[in-house]
Amino acid sequence: MKSKPAAYPTLITGIGALLEQSRRAVARSVNCLMTATYWEVGRRIVEFEQQGQSRAEYGDELLFRLGKDLTERHGRGFGWRNLSSMKAFYLGNSNILQTVSAKSLTESGADILQTVSAKSLIPIAQTVSAKSSPDWLLFLDALAQHFPLPWSHYVRLLAVKDEAARRYYEEEALRGGWSVRQLDRQIGTRFYERTLLSRNKAAMLKKGARPKPGDALTADEALRDPLVLEFLNLKDEYSETDLEDALIRH
Repeated sequence: MKSKPAAYPTLITGIGALLEQSRRAVARSVNCLMTATYWEVGRRIVEFEQQGQSRAEYGDELLFRLGKDLTERHGRGFGWRNLSSMKAFYLGNSNILQTVSAKSLTESGADILQTVSAKSLIPIAQTVSAKSSPDWLLFLDALAQHFPLPWSHYVRLLAVKDEAARRYYEEEALRGGWSVRQLDRQIGTRFYERTLLSRNKAAMLKKGARPKPGDALTADEALRDPLVLEFLNLKDEYSETDLEDALIRH
């Protein structure tokens, strides 16, 4: 081709936009499923602890041992701190299954879930065997719909002890599309408390939603998030083929 057709710039720009949007969708999908998986890990830890005569029998010792064994078998991302975050995340959202409708699960075609009510989902989750991976994936897919923010956001929100403030930051981060950098800055500057005291809350919200240079993440940066790489068991440096293979496996 000696010269580019006049419409070529439109073609290349359109394909670029398509790739960016698709990669962002992949990053969101991975993050949602990762968050649902870590919620379930946290639930299993809590359930295991409650089977003992006293939680004091386990505590940190269980998390250290579990972290060591999981790391040996499944790679990084399962240290004491991360497992503690998963446990705390579950405890802070243990009632989430009350809002996961049975319809969202039965529509996906899982026979084991066809007649359950929302309140009976936890017993169902406990009895699905590890071998029935399709059923677990359907369960996690339905659960993931209720965790629209990236896992890094939820980890940061764990540090907010006031429940009203935590829910506020969560809702505003979702509404305003905040990056984790924006969320961290708003929490650090006590944006919730300042908004409560403000006479013009709308103006405060508008100002708070305004990103600063360096806040925005490209789709590529979102996929290279260290927490995503840990979940996919990838090293910090990876090839496109490595990433594609990991996404297929998950």
